[in-house]
Amino acid sequence: MNPETSVMQQAQPGLRGPGIFLAQFISDQAPFDTLSNIAHWAASQGYKAIQLPTLGTRYIDLALAAESQDYCDELNAVCAKAGVQISELSTHLQGQLVAVHPAFDALFDDFAPEHVRGQPQARTEWAIEQLKLAARASQRLGLSAHATFSGALLWPYMYPWPQRPAGLVEEGFAELGRRWLPILDAFDAAGVDLCFEIHPGEDLHDGASFERFLEAVDQHPRAAILYDPSHLLLQQMDYLGFIDRYHARIRMFHVKDAEFRPDARSGVYGGYQSWVDRPGRFRSLGDGQIDFKAIFSKFTQYGYDGWAVLEWECCLKDSVQGAAEGAAFIERHMISKASKAFDDFAGVTSDLQSNRRLLGLSER
Repeated sequence: MNPETSVMQQAQPGLRGPGIFLAQFISDQAPFDTLSNIAHWAASQGYKAIQLPTLGTRYIDLALAAESQDYCDELNAVCAKAGVQISELSTHLQGQLVAVHPAFDALFDDFAPEHVRGQPQARTEWAIEQLKLAARASQRLGLSAHATFSGALLWPYMYPWPQRPAGLVEEGFAELGRRWLPILDAFDAAGVDLCFEIHPGEDLHDGASFERFLEAVDQHPRAAILYDPSHLLLQQMDYLGFIDRYHARIRMFHVKDAEFRPDARSGVYGGYQSWVDRPGRFRSLGDGQIDFKAIFSKFTQYGYDGWAVLEWECCLKDSVQGAAEGAAFIERHMISKASKAFDDFAGVTSDLQSNRRLLGLSER
């Protein structure tokens, strides 16, 4: 079967959901241990799609998926039998390894296979190849978007003290662009958008840094955004205005809640406290401060074409409860776009000459 006509590429355009990202649910215990089991579980919770992490082979063998259409058709069939479809693949952890500052080498080495640990160059090359595999796998699965992180070379210099040397930021983004441009080209060849989650800890952590990256990759048409309002709220950004400004580049949506309650002890930076004690905390859907009615309205207004996917991260509520509540929450916020104007019933016929007469102008 031609990968461009895969069975899962038949979804209707527009805002779709609910979907669920599976990274936080991976386990050796059923029902989270196999693709079939977790797909049936997701369907039983009310989800219509699952977003698959690709590190390891529990749910998908990325290298095999990149080469075998039969294997990808089997994956799609397993999901269809359970009552869901694959919304997107994710290489968040591999994307992180495309660019790692030496200060984080030891912390991020565990994301990589043993044969490249302790070898930053080999690890980067492995990560880049993983992304290229993901491009081909996404194409074979009939997917149109892919989720990842950008990695970070500049994050240790995020706060400008001590003063950053002239040219440091520019060279950091130039190098980031050099590493990602061949990957973006691979996604372009596959017909898939590469969506960077705008996220603290990544060089692409807000709109300004994303714009710098676009400059570094020559405004590449496949360089897109995974929109997650929780990360914008915790930076005290205008997460609704972000949609107004970048909607043309937003091709993926994580539905995740958060709250920010600063006090006299700490604020945006969090004071090295645990998640439960920080002023900014991720919450289960409906328990935080994010205005999802406004977000879903803006996506409908701008014609967003993609899935609304729950990402559960909460320091208080259990993941199973958060997932059980999440599908219904997303379903309640879905909007069927109006097919006609509300005042069409009072419409009048018109033509150029009658319009000119109404304006007090002579006929043409």
